[in-house]
Amino acid sequence: MPKQTVRDIEVSGRKVLVRVDFNVPQTESGEVSDDRRIRGAIPTLVNILERGGSLILVSHLGRPTGDPAADAPFRMDKPAERLASLLGKKVVKVGDTVGPEAVAACSSLAPGGIVMLENVRFNKGEKKGDVEFAKKMAALADCYVNDAFGTCHRDEASMVAVPEQFAHDRRAIGFLVEKELNILATLLGEPRHPYVAVMGGAKVSDKIGVIENLVKKVDKLLIGGAMTYTFLSAMGHSIGKSKVESDKLEMARALMHSAGDKLVLPSDHLVASAPEAGAETKVVVGPDIPDGWFGMDIGPRTAAEYDALIQSAAVVIWNGPMGKFETKDFAAGTKAVAQSLARSPGITAIGGGESAEAIEKFGLADKVSHVSTGGGAFLESLEGKRFNSLGVIPDKV
Repeated sequence: MPKQTVRDIEVSGRKVLVRVDFNVPQTESGEVSDDRRIRGAIPTLVNILERGGSLILVSHLGRPTGDPAADAPFRMDKPAERLASLLGKKVVKVGDTVGPEAVAACSSLAPGGIVMLENVRFNKGEKKGDVEFAKKMAALADCYVNDAFGTCHRDEASMVAVPEQFAHDRRAIGFLVEKELNILATLLGEPRHPYVAVMGGAKVSDKIGVIENLVKKVDKLLIGGAMTYTFLSAMGHSIGKSKVESDKLEMARALMHSAGDKLVLPSDHLVASAPEAGAETKVVVGPDIPDGWFGMDIGPRTAAEYDALIQSAAVVIWNGPMGKFETKDFAAGTKAVAQSLARSPGITAIGGGESAEAIEKFGLADKVSHVSTGGGAFLESLEGKRFNSLGVIPDKV
């Protein structure tokens, strides 16, 4: 069932606590280097402001340790500054989450005002899902909106215990979460065919649940990245000095058996004399990697074969790079897949941190149907898991 959204609750004259995901990459000086997640929350925030509500925003940033000096880069000041710039409105950043400063700022909040609370993970009650902490946070506001898809798989206080403090007609999801759930319904419900999944990354073990769930639905599952060499090794092929999960070979064999001809492995490979920029490289055709060489990327023949399958698909999902794309020498395969999705006439969805990073890096994010803001949440959704953070939000009547 679709969830109750922000458009379904009354916000006029009310203070709306919005759990956003402003866990954004930063430069060494602390500046926001990628504001995609902040931009993703804008439609929800603008909707509340335009309907006469005020905003109390709460997010985490990084992985605080509890050491004030070490945690200084994780304060919400820079995300608050970037949000203010994007909205063209003043954002009042406070130095705590439920303490006197937060209470004072939220108490005096007028319609149209915006308060950004301090990093919620600075308080130990957040990770513990502490109900007393949740009650104090909920007391700051009149309504609750979850627009933090990237944290939906966490049972933290601001995701579960806080919304439980509000009446059912005062809990909702925002437009960003709604969009994520809609694309997941397309991918996991009754998708159109042909349906193609492109799976990359380093480890088969990281994607086992996703592969097992998707292989029941897709027509083709295209494999890339270092996980390729675990599959090839499981088949008895030489993989040179390529990365391999030696303890997962039986798992790989079982996956290949269940997938049958749906699972497609690269037909050629870019190999290197060393896994670093500037190393000697060459393309080898076939399933075997020469002794002493490292498999680093799919080859041009594979890229062309994958492109043909992607162009013929009605729905395509991509998770995980085809090679070590952070290094220019090994980025061609990942870029080719990104370009294929950008040209595809079908529904194209990209999920997972590295895939999202890649599509942004190549300037193609606006050429695909959807780029998920949630890495772990997106993957766990593809595995078929359900989240308590969404369970506490009422279904749309």
